[in-house]
Amino acid sequence: MNKNSLLSMRDLSAEEIMTILNDALLFDEKYQDWQLPCRKALVANLFYESSTRTHYSFESAELQLGCKVADIAVSQSSVTKGETLYDTVKTLEAVGYDAVVIRHPQDAYYKELENVNIPILNGGDGAGDHPTQCLLDLLTMYKEFGTLKGLNVVICGDILHSRVASSNKEALEKLGSTVRFAGPKEWQREGFPVVDLDEVISEVDVVMMLRIQRERGAALTDMKDDESYLEKYGLSKARYAKLKDSAIVMHPAPVNRGVEIDTDLVEAEKSRIFPQMSNGVLVRKAVIKRAFGFESFE
Repeated sequence: MNKNSLLSMRDLSAEEIMTILNDALLFDEKYQDWQLPCRKALVANLFYESSTRTHYSFESAELQLGCKVADIAVSQSSVTKGETLYDTVKTLEAVGYDAVVIRHPQDAYYKELENVNIPILNGGDGAGDHPTQCLLDLLTMYKEFGTLKGLNVVICGDILHSRVASSNKEALEKLGSTVRFAGPKEWQREGFPVVDLDEVISEVDVVMMLRIQRERGAALTDMKDDESYLEKYGLSKARYAKLKDSAIVMHPAPVNRGVEIDTDLVEAEKSRIFPQMSNGVLVRKAVIKRAFGFESFE
């Protein structure tokens, strides 16, 4: 596997995470037009699952950096003839692509790709990892608070099926934040400390809401409708009113308005949901820069 692949937050040290975040800040503040080293790079986006933010923010980052980009239509590829993921990626490598961004429904799909020599950038694997989403979440917090050490974060909702929850837990604890989880008992995970959202809402710096991942089998027997979920587990207006003035609201999206978060709060004053998306382009620029081995902006 190429050493500049990005597969899981477990693979990054705290120092490496901060290098990526600081590169992302430089793209935001000083090097918006930095693209010369990437202008001949060929990048393939290979998405086996539907995606808006991850797919198109990667594409935006790639194009802004001057890369040549191909969106691989899985439904029109030899996957429909039984071709394995490994053979698909090795084919892309053989015909000249310099990096591949992959989203796949299988946890840790990348373990099948150990003999691939070009960088693999994980755009999300099953309920396993989502490193670039985690990095953009970290960047959003870093820009807001100027540090990631000592932050009090609560992540709420469908923890069991969430790759965002697992990636953020790994990284936030590594960087000195306290991260806890809230939500239905059916969706709790071993090793993920659970709190009652109503008991901690007034003390947290960040409250991150998660979507119910029905496509992965998430279901609750005690919920009559979406409004009952919002009242019991979501970010209602009453809970929002208890947040301290400096607190922020986050969500990896897509947002189910009126389910995990009241629709009027999606763009409320404390919400950073859409800024997270903008930060996603910056992070993905930094990750692409890293993938191609560029050490600095000089």
